[in-house]
Amino acid sequence: MDAQSAVYGIIGYPVAHSLSPLMHNTAFKELGVDAVYKLFPLKENELDIFFAELRKPSSPIFGLNVTVPYKEAVLEYLDNIAPLAQKIMAVNTIVINKERKLLGYNTDAPGFLAHLVELQFNTRDKKIAIMGSGGSARAILAVLCMIPERPDSIKIYNRTPERLDNLLEDLSARIDTSIAEPVASVDDLDIPGADLLINTTSVGLKPEDPGLVDEELLHRELLVYDLVYNPPLTPLLKMAKARGARVANGLGMLYYQGVLAFQHWANVLLDDDIKFKMRQALEKGVSQSMRS
Repeated sequence: MDAQSAVYGIIGYPVAHSLSPLMHNTAFKELGVDAVYKLFPLKENELDIFFAELRKPSSPIFGLNVTVPYKEAVLEYLDNIAPLAQKIMAVNTIVINKERKLLGYNTDAPGFLAHLVELQFNTRDKKIAIMGSGGSARAILAVLCMIPERPDSIKIYNRTPERLDNLLEDLSARIDTSIAEPVASVDDLDIPGADLLINTTSVGLKPEDPGLVDEELLHRELLVYDLVYNPPLTPLLKMAKARGARVANGLGMLYYQGVLAFQHWANVLLDDDIKFKMRQALEKGVSQSMRS
């Protein structure tokens, strides 16, 4: 990489498991762009320094993705926030322009919806159960409440009830969240009556992680969606599959949000051939990580 190469990357902690570099570096290569996408593992006490450096004219960084646990924390560093991200109050994509101004977007929400469309799951009048209350849960919950194809109900559980209450209170100031109801336990999610169960927590990244729910609650009419994509079959998805439920991991959401993020950075629409190669790179990356 020479000194002129533009740098893009992902900030979060941890980020070593991220497959985003495979997708974005494939796109740069296919487009013949002199740029590289890197991992930036940042501890909380390093954010101030990182964002101060980012504003310097000498910084080669022009775009970032944001992952756990900083999708909300980055808001204070931005100069401008796109309308959707403002409603959600979580950002996973940052564009740094030539004046070194930082613009924040949320591509998680439309990325999730695009994957549901691919899975041919229509949210209208459905009963949805969500686990977790981090930045991804915030985006998914918000967008499900905002779309015309509103679900009938959304039950949401988080092991820290205060965090969930704060999330709902915050969102309800800008969005009609009347279909969303916090519940006190996983059992109260009413999984037997649900059409879609979404895990937005990081539980499932390790093979020894628990399956999160009682296996007996899972059923054939259910789509179980786990945002964890590496491994592709988490303990939760393995259980769901054994019970005859439809399963999907978060690789599709990662891909769709990544395409949107890239288009924000480049201010260009990617053609289908490049998008196909980005997805291929992700799928290959997952299968290689499973073998290693």
